[in-house]
Parts: sequence; C-alpha cells; structure tokens
Amino acid sequence: MLEARTLRKSFGRTTALDGASVEIGEGEVVAVTGPSGSGKSTLLHCLAGIIRPEAGEVLFAGRRLDTLEEDARTRLRRENFGVVFQFGELVPELTAEENVVLPLLFGGRGRRESLEAAHSWLERLDVADCAGQRPAELSGGQLQRVAVARALAAEPRVIFADEPTGALDSLAGERVMGELVGAARESRATLVVVTHDNRVAAYADREIALRDGRVVAGATAATGGTADGTPGEAAAGASAAGGVNR
Repeated sequence: MLEARTLRKSFGRTTALDGASVEIGEGEVVAVTGPSGSGKSTLLHCLAGIIRPEAGEVLFAGRRLDTLEEDARTRLRRENFGVVFQFGELVPELTAEENVVLPLLFGGRGRRESLEAAHSWLERLDVADCAGQRPAELSGGQLQRVAVARALAAEPRVIFADEPTGALDSLAGERVMGELVGAARESRATLVVVTHDNRVAAYADREIALRDGRVVAGATAATGGTADGTPGEAAAGASAAGGVNR
C-alpha cells in the first residue's frame, strides 16, 4: 500500500531523514517510533504527501506520490488519506460538526450526505453532544475525537496519526487509540501512527523504529493489537519479515 525508498530530507542544516526505507501493507496498523528528532513526523509527512523528500521515492498503491504536482497530491490526499495531528488542528472558527463536514464538501459530497456522515462519526465517537461547539469549548479528549471523526468520515484507505495522544492524559489517550484502531480495522484501512509512547505502539501490528533519520535494524517487533482496538501481547524480540522494516 505504501512504500518509501531511501528518503532524504533536511531542514536547513538539520538532517531529518537519511536514507529511510519502509514498506506498509494494506490493512496494517504500524507504529513509527523513535526519540525526539529521529525523523518520525517527517517520514509520516512524506508518506502522506504533505511534504516532498529531497531524494528517494514515495509510492502509494504502486503510484509515485512524490513526483505529483501539488494539486494532484492534494486531490489524492483528499480522496485516499485521513490525517490526525497531535493537537487536532481543527478550524477554530467552525463548530465540531462543520470541521467534520468541510473536507467532505471539498471532496464533492452533497451537503446532506456529508452531514449524515459527520453525525454518524461524532455519535460513534461519543462527541455528538459537542457538534455545535467550537474547538475552544472542547476538552483535549473531545478535540481529538472530533479530529478522528474528521479523518474517518471520508472513508480513507490510509489513516496517518502524528502523536495523536501526545496532548492527552493516559485515560483519554487510551480511548482515542482504541477508537482509532478499532475503526481502522473495521474498515480495513491502513493506519500509520507516529508515537514515542510504548503504550500507543502496543496497539500496532508491528513497529518501525527510527534513529537519526534511518530505520533501525533489529528493533523489537510491535505487539499486535486485537480486532477490537485493544493492544495485544508483546512479541518481544521478533524481527523477522513481519516485524521491523529494514
């Protein structure tokens, strides 16, 4: 589903990616881990077509993503990807419902269909009572659940989540991850989660560990979350084909 080949990306004199290569299959839940500054978010943004690498290739479903013009990348993201950021990144002037509806309208859906999809996901994520509230009126957990609803309402083939629980307490974080993973598994969407939290990584089928912009060989495989979105038992030490990408 997703492939990155020897990606390189720098910001000024700081090297974010230094030859990173990964493969992610359809329907997989993958955690991208590593210390701060290891290139996790940059890798996710390259895979999602948000930024372009300076060298290397990014492929989605066998199609080069990094060489597309900006309009084509935007259209591909809108039609195929859902993104959840650490702080939700909701539009502050819009209500929760409007934040979920807006990308659906941009994607060409009718207003009634968009509203029905928004109501369905807000209800499923237990924030339907927040539909008329603006982001400043919501708690951190509510913000993230609205952001998850926005990402999932368009029925994306790939969901990217960049530190989705980083701003939440442990209880709210577990709820958001459970809902995110459960929804991804139900819809058979691929889920890529950037995290530095082992509890979040435990929800994934496997782990891709980064250090200094490179994929770390020999890191432990991820733990294999269950179908209902709860984390599975750790499979410590596994590093075969189903484990960490090399």
